[in-house]
Amino acid sequence: MLADHHLIDFICDYLRMMVTSSMQPHEMESLMDQEIATHHEESQVPLNLLVKLADSMPAYGIVAAVMGVVLTMSSLHLPPAELGPLIGKALVGAFVGILFGYAIFAPIPAVLEHQNTSEAKAMEAIKATLLASLAGAAPAIAVEHGRKMLFSASRPSFEELGEAVKTAK
Repeated sequence: MLADHHLIDFICDYLRMMVTSSMQPHEMESLMDQEIATHHEESQVPLNLLVKLADSMPAYGIVAAVMGVVLTMSSLHLPPAELGPLIGKALVGAFVGILFGYAIFAPIPAVLEHQNTSEAKAMEAIKATLLASLAGAAPAIAVEHGRKMLFSASRPSFEELGEAVKTAK
């Protein structure tokens, strides 16, 4: 988490506001929600571009196939043994476009979306912890609010969290 400057800035900014202002918890929550939504929108831009690129690759394959067929049509005077490789080249263009679109470029946005969702979950956990603290919850209870926001795959158990806090002291 310390390597993620977005999370560090998020924590520091809201701790600063908690100390220096008299914002009510619902006002702070609204501001946090807006920042998380903005961060999510910003992270979607490159993802959407990659989706469009992946969607367009089969069209490039079709263009390559049509160009190959046009070149083959100009060589119809050749014997069938020489036309076969020309037709094959036309088909390769179509298959390369499909391969790049669906097997190479299409999986990348899914991975990026998972990373964006994980980062948003971390921000939501921090939000829940800080808001619980601002509302007057004991530190252990405030941390429990944040722990419950995490996905089960990355959420420490109550005992694991307690042990980590003890070792950090």
